[in-house]
Formats: sequence, structure tokens, C-alpha cells
Amino acid sequence: MRDLPAAFRRHLQSGATTLCHCWKLTPKDNPPQGFTDHDRDILFGGVLYKAASGFTASAIESGLGLKIDNLEVEGALSSHGLSAEKIAAGFYDNADVEITRVNWLSPQERVLLRKGNLGEIRRTPHGFQAELRGLAHKLNQPIGRLYQYLCDADLGDQRCGVPLNDPRFRASGSVQSPEGARLFHASALASYQDGHFTGGKISFASGNNNGFASEVRSHRKEARHALITLWQSAPHPLRQGDRFTISAGCDKRFLTCRAKFNNAVNFQGFPHMPGNDFAHSYARPQNAERA
Repeated sequence: MRDLPAAFRRHLQSGATTLCHCWKLTPKDNPPQGFTDHDRDILFGGVLYKAASGFTASAIESGLGLKIDNLEVEGALSSHGLSAEKIAAGFYDNADVEITRVNWLSPQERVLLRKGNLGEIRRTPHGFQAELRGLAHKLNQPIGRLYQYLCDADLGDQRCGVPLNDPRFRASGSVQSPEGARLFHASALASYQDGHFTGGKISFASGNNNGFASEVRSHRKEARHALITLWQSAPHPLRQGDRFTISAGCDKRFLTCRAKFNNAVNFQGFPHMPGNDFAHSYARPQNAERA
């Protein structure tokens, strides 16, 4: 049973309550933002909880043991709150969330209901739906290494050791002939082999998409330019001349690590582990093999 503050408990027992929900959203390495389902802004704990966001929430589902608590929040997209551009850029991914029940006439009377992280966000033309995950969801995340064929290191990290600053594996260029928010021709990539940047990462350094990063879906070499397709649409349409930096892709296979990056000694997978055919094999008599 939750231990309620005395003043908050007396307010609940009064028979006429003035309660609302407040959400504090704290993106990684950024100051918190406050939102409320009340019709006026509320200030407490050094955070202003804004009413203009139009937040509404579903019921909180709780369970015994380690079952994950879930809650969905709906809200409007606005320049003063959550923006579609920041959501698309991953600004709020896995942000910390606190949900508080507050007496809006006396904000010092409040109780913390839930703490968790922001999960999947679904955008609509004029708003969004966000999933809030309880702290127990972290227990579903894999910890440690898996015994598998493929490498489990990120290209260029400490375990991998590939120098991504090497011009063989990183290049800078600009957008040429953009086609929407995911497809464009790129300059300065003509010297790289077809598919060299497939699966790599691209980060834009100018224009309206400055700071946006995405994984490269495909890299196709053409006569004068390279054709780049992104997995994730940019928050704004791509423009002619937008500058970017792109890094080589790695499919995590041992042959790629050896041939493309000359880095077999640091391969973080198990390429010689027995496969399913070995696991399902069985011993046979020697005379049966001769027959």
C-alpha cells in the first residue's frame, strides 16, 4: 500500500478533490520538460508543467512480481511542447518519465505515482501517442554476450578497434538531387565501391536537418554520384547542398571483418561454432559408412 503524505490524504478524504496528473519528461543530457492534463500551468519542484500540450493518459496497468507496468499518453504536437522534428530525430528516446498526482490548488500536496522510461512513440498528423514503460522493462534487456556467428561489437568502438576516422571508412559529401526525406544522390562518394556504406551511419552537418543521424539502408554507386537511401526519414525534406558525414557499413560477418576492414583479430563473434547440422547429427557404425 502506498504511504500518502498527510496533507494529500486529508484532501482525498475531504469529498471534493482538485487533482490532476503531471508528467516530467527528462531526455538524456537535457533539462526536464513538464506537462499536465490540467487547464492551467502548474509550477512545483523547479519545473513548469504546461497545460498547452493537451496531455491525456490511459489507466496505469500494474501487476505483482516483475510484470512490466504500462501506460499510454496522448498529446498534441506544438512548438512549445513536443515537436515532430525532435521525435523523429530520437531526442526523446528512452527519456526518464515521472508521473505525479497533484492538487492543483496546492501543488505541495502531491504524490509520485510512477517512474519509468519513454517507449514507442507513434505520430499522427496533429499529435502523438507515447508508451510509458515501468522500471521493470529494463530486466527484459539482454545483458552480457551471446554465443553466435555474428559480431556483437559496434563498428569503431573499443572492442572493434576499426579507425572510423580513416578515409577508407568515412567520407563527407553533400546532397545532390534530393528526392523526399529518405532518398538522394550524393557527391564525393564516387570512389567507393557499390554498397560500401550500406548499413553504415550518416549524420547531417548543415541545413534544416543539422544534427539528424540515421542508418543507411542502401548505397548504390552510379556514374557520377552515389544513390543513398535512409532507413529513417529526415525530420525535414532534404535540400541541395546539405552537408553530411557517412561511415562504412558492417554486416557483422567474419568474412566482411577480414576482407573489408582487415580486422579479423578483433572479431567479436564465434564464426567457427558448430551449426544446426552438427547439432542434429548422430554417430553411425563404421561398416554402415563402407556399405
